[in-house]
Amino acid sequence: MSEENSDSEADEVRELKQKLSELRGKLRVARGELAGAEPPAISPLAPRGGFPDLPVIDGVRFAAVEAGVRYSGRNDVMLASFSAGSTIAGVFTKSSTRAAPVLDCQEKLAALVDSDNNNKGFALLVNSGNANAFTGNKGRNAVKKVTGAVAAALNIPDGNVFSASTGVIGEKLPSRKIIDSIDALESKLSGDAIADAAGAIMTTDTFAKGAAAEVVIDGQTVKIAGIAKGSGMIAPDMATMLVFIFTDAKVNAPTLQRMVSAKNRLTFNCITVDSDTSTSDSLIVAATGKSNVEISSPQGKSGRAFSAALGGVMRELAHQVVRDGEGATKFLQIDVRGAKTKPTAHKVAMAIANSPLVKTAVAGEDPNWGRVVMAIGKSGANVNRDLISIWFGDILVADQGWVSPDYEEDDSVAYMKQQELNITIDLGLGRASATVWTCDLTKQYISINADYRS
Repeated sequence: MSEENSDSEADEVRELKQKLSELRGKLRVARGELAGAEPPAISPLAPRGGFPDLPVIDGVRFAAVEAGVRYSGRNDVMLASFSAGSTIAGVFTKSSTRAAPVLDCQEKLAALVDSDNNNKGFALLVNSGNANAFTGNKGRNAVKKVTGAVAAALNIPDGNVFSASTGVIGEKLPSRKIIDSIDALESKLSGDAIADAAGAIMTTDTFAKGAAAEVVIDGQTVKIAGIAKGSGMIAPDMATMLVFIFTDAKVNAPTLQRMVSAKNRLTFNCITVDSDTSTSDSLIVAATGKSNVEISSPQGKSGRAFSAALGGVMRELAHQVVRDGEGATKFLQIDVRGAKTKPTAHKVAMAIANSPLVKTAVAGEDPNWGRVVMAIGKSGANVNRDLISIWFGDILVADQGWVSPDYEEDDSVAYMKQQELNITIDLGLGRASATVWTCDLTKQYISINADYRS
């Protein structure tokens, strides 16, 4: 048998397996409808009021359609176009098994530094249901076909089309379905369709995620709007997490990249749902310059004002990802202070946030502070046991290496019943601090992930 025939048969087998998976999914939906099943409940931690009313960003248009990549009866592909002269910045997963779209985006961003295409239009195409990860050269070729088709439709250079995919790992991307949807996407492009785009990128998310900010700079208003998806496989190292942010500020690419990278360290790199880093984490920020408010440096009054607003949008989106953690019922902020260095504080905070024992105790509303002590010890950070103090909310639980003499467990039992919790640790060694955010770990997390591909 020739190698070509072998590859063809392998492709047919994969396609049949994918069709079988799709049919199983439709069967589950049909069974649920016959039984009168309700759709998955929105997370109890979701922001009140639903998806926010995001401002229209001059120079950005959106569209979303149903392409049938994996799901039926819902939009699963979105397209965003950016006006000529826009600048792009991005931060991506450091996973060694990065998805094909991530590799493509990284290469294209690097190439833009010395490109003549910066004064032309850009585009972003995103699909849900299939991560196009661990798909080898076929995955890379699928990205080229899809982004090439977008480039042809919008009459822009291939190198100016970015993409992202989220969903099941290891399955061939049905690129033809996506390509066949591009004409419909182009015809629907609209400046006020960002909510449609946010819905199309969801997988196990229970709500679409959006955030915005407006800041006055030199007497003019600059707008920022962003959307995100993420619910599980969230421990960014920059989770099936995707984030796309748009602004009408005029920011040169190096400055925008520095701002995005700096704010990423304090937002998306400070959240975790389950300690698993996705193959597909992508954060892309586009600045159209249509407001004519120029930000030439992160320093200075204008740069600091814009950077703070951008950071606020990124932090809100990061929090929404945690609030939609698969099966989550509690939102937990962990503050570590008194460390010798900031990396040490972050290391301790993440060890606590990622501990299954801490997270299940929170789910069970059990103030088992011994699990916090355990997590500090396993972090690998250089700490002094006899200097550590721990608070649950404003309740001093442990004081310099021993249980506080005034501690009453009934107080912390009552505190743990709240939906939003804060654990504070003072290491007693220095002045550095760090804050991270996580959620509890419930039985529902297991159910969601056990059934994910069924």
